[in-house]
Amino acid sequence: MTSTGRIELMAPAGNFESLQAAIDNGADSVYFGVDQLNMRARASINFTIEDLPEIARRCTEKNVRTYLTLNTIIYDHDLSIIKTLLDAAKAADLTAVIAMDQAVIAYARQIGMEVHISTQINITNIETVKFYSLFADTMVMSRELSLRQVKKICEQIEKEQIKGPSGNLVEIEIFGHGALCMAVSGKCYLSLHSHNSSANRGACKQNCRKKYSVVDQETGFEMELDNEYIMSPKDLCTLDILDQVIDTGAKVLKIEGRGRAPEYVAKVIKTYREAIDAYEEGAYTEEKVGLWMEELKKVYNRGFWNGYYLGQKLGEWSDGPGSKATQKKVYVGKGVHFFPKPGIAEFKIEAYDIKLGDTILITGPTTGVEEFELKEMMVNDEHLEMAQKGDSCTIPTGFRVRPSDKLYKIVQE
Repeated sequence: MTSTGRIELMAPAGNFESLQAAIDNGADSVYFGVDQLNMRARASINFTIEDLPEIARRCTEKNVRTYLTLNTIIYDHDLSIIKTLLDAAKAADLTAVIAMDQAVIAYARQIGMEVHISTQINITNIETVKFYSLFADTMVMSRELSLRQVKKICEQIEKEQIKGPSGNLVEIEIFGHGALCMAVSGKCYLSLHSHNSSANRGACKQNCRKKYSVVDQETGFEMELDNEYIMSPKDLCTLDILDQVIDTGAKVLKIEGRGRAPEYVAKVIKTYREAIDAYEEGAYTEEKVGLWMEELKKVYNRGFWNGYYLGQKLGEWSDGPGSKATQKKVYVGKGVHFFPKPGIAEFKIEAYDIKLGDTILITGPTTGVEEFELKEMMVNDEHLEMAQKGDSCTIPTGFRVRPSDKLYKIVQE
């Protein structure tokens, strides 16, 4: 449950780099999966059960809430695993579990763990909210609802004083940004039928994102389509309608992207944090929205649209197979040593060259994501403007760099 009046900004975390990036850039909460029992089982590295205490420690230090996603279909052979995982989550003092299967919901309630209902349940009306209020404190609405419908549900919760097990009013969560699926709230069987790889078990092959032809089986006529990627929606973006989103009364804004890179998490969370804070301060303007949208375009995206929030009946489809990001990262090298007193990091250049004036990116499981302009460096103990493959270079960072950290260069697409 949120502790402040403002909308909660919820960040994805597919690994420790993304987790730290979310914490550092202003997330109020993070959600993550463990091993195979989550809807991004194949899309990201995922954490292990042994990582839960460390996740909880980092987040608790920064007052960030922690949500474990256990939102896949569960079979009998999974039951002992989910109980072990939920017991570990409870022991680590995670905030809540995001679930859709009744087995997960029931056991979580049995051990006294807060439950959030996943979008896979497809909640679209107040009566369904009332039913799940018996088990859950927060509910993710179906992605196909309009903002008007979301607002009506929130108003009814307030009017009828619908409370969850905690005794507090039920809170509504909606998606704010990230990839959209052609299926109804993610319920898709295309990957299962074509590759025997179930999206509902977190193993989607995303074959809907490919290029297809539509052929009339009776005549053999191949239909000409203006858009060749007719099953690949553009990414959801609500930054330009954030005032309307907050006005619905929804309490949690969820950013999608557990399979995306840590710099994606850093950029998107930082941008939405600034926008939410600006709204709260009465400084949310059209000019700022334009600047924020340019920032969002720098990281992975398939183009943007407002989803179904404003009442559109049809999706907006991407016209290409991949990202439309205006920037990309190129691997340069890895961390070697850090000199704490002067705050200088040593790197081994293994691939791409870097030069003064470049924008560089440093990522790591503990470091998270750090991006800045390269203004000074020494190359093989000399003050030079460029470092090339095979060189050893030192860079003033001011933050600790570890041997597991990677150095990238940001280039324009």
